[in-house]
Amino acid sequence: MRAAVIVFPGSNCDRDLAVAFREAGCTVEMVWHKDTSLPEGVDIIGLPGGFSFGDYLRCGAIAANSPICTEVKAHADRGGYVVGICNGFQVLTETGLLPGALLRNGGIKYICRTVPLIVETADSVYTNGYDAGQEIEIPIAHHDGNYTATDDVVSELTDNDRIAFRYGANPNGSTADIAGILSSNRRVLGMMPHPERAADEQHGGTDGKALFASLASALTAA
Repeated sequence: MRAAVIVFPGSNCDRDLAVAFREAGCTVEMVWHKDTSLPEGVDIIGLPGGFSFGDYLRCGAIAANSPICTEVKAHADRGGYVVGICNGFQVLTETGLLPGALLRNGGIKYICRTVPLIVETADSVYTNGYDAGQEIEIPIAHHDGNYTATDDVVSELTDNDRIAFRYGANPNGSTADIAGILSSNRRVLGMMPHPERAADEQHGGTDGKALFASLASALTAA
């Protein structure tokens, strides 16, 4: 499996994401935000966490208008796989690849700690290494992680089994405790928690490792 990790000015989890992909058996290429094309044969694009462009304007808004994001969107529109983590989730909502928005945390504070997540669906290449209803422990590190969407959007996500993860104890005020969602074709995942920070024993936990392992296994078999 071949992965591309997009790097923006202010990204700070790009190398962590690349390591998690490599440990799962992927070949990884780092792609700069000003590039106008993706490496040939890319299976999965990773949009990493961080503070792209200093979080000016709106988190992820400037990054979403970077030259490479035209290609990211085209890749997704062709049915390609994309995962956006933390700031990457914000970028995915700003590009319109996922619905809703990430707003300031309910407590108006930056939060950095490990939280319980509930796996809401095992029906995706990202989550089929877990059981639906399973509780896992994954770190968060965000100031604007309050997922907000209209009632109609939340109903659509719920009815179509597109909520990937919910918080076991909501840390930021997210609507319906939502921590991660899937696109309508289930190939784009956006999530605020950081599975790449829980993919090695030295991280203090490995509950994020199954996400990368199941993704690599599914795409290798495809």
